[in-house]
Amino acid sequence: MSSLTNQIAVVTGAGRGIGRAIALKFANEGAEVVVVSRTQENSEKVANEIGALGGKAWAFAVDVADSAAVSAAAEKILADCGKVDILVNNAGVTRDGLVMRMSDADWDTVLNTNLKGAFFVTKAFSRAMLKARAGRIINISSVIGLIGNAGQSNYAASKAGLIGFTQSCAREFAGRGITVNAIAPGFIETDMTAELNEALRAEILKKIPLGCLGQSEDIAAAALYLAGASGRYVTGQVLTVDGGMVM
Repeated sequence: MSSLTNQIAVVTGAGRGIGRAIALKFANEGAEVVVVSRTQENSEKVANEIGALGGKAWAFAVDVADSAAVSAAAEKILADCGKVDILVNNAGVTRDGLVMRMSDADWDTVLNTNLKGAFFVTKAFSRAMLKARAGRIINISSVIGLIGNAGQSNYAASKAGLIGFTQSCAREFAGRGITVNAIAPGFIETDMTAELNEALRAEILKKIPLGCLGQSEDIAAAALYLAGASGRYVTGQVLTVDGGMVM
């Protein structure tokens, strides 16, 4: 039997990159996956990939920064699936810029999606998990939330806030058998890092003891550990997957 058989997993930001890798990893381990992204096209693409592998998936287009849309989607998901065992809050955006030049809109967009979005989604599914007295919640933070980065004050604030949110939820939900953890990826090969020029990439690699960027599958493997039986006694933790960058 696969490790997540009979589990229902909701993954936000699952249309590409790390979220897609997590959705596919969970499906390969037997979970039925609710693929959530901002566009129906991306959601359906990943859901179809899961279907082609013999798995079961649902596709939802949801802006996690929209509280009403999240509540409506959660209600439909719980009605269709009957339960949610695993929630991965992965949806995130960047709007980089120096503090002195950053617009209010760029600050708000990043905080609303990366931090408030995780709050909306967690709130929407937590009642069902609490009632079931079981569940795994995994928030995808970032090493930038641990060490900061010039030009990314909004992103760093959102990801640092997500760590505090994770630890608070872990304390709130532990009595009902729900674990809440965060993963802090380092520099991972995604659409975002593909845009780095060679000089900047070389500078980044100098800071990584393992000497290479990570893969989305590395984060998916960490998520599987936290979602599966091996992670049953782990809660309120930040699992840093960064090649040693911030050790």
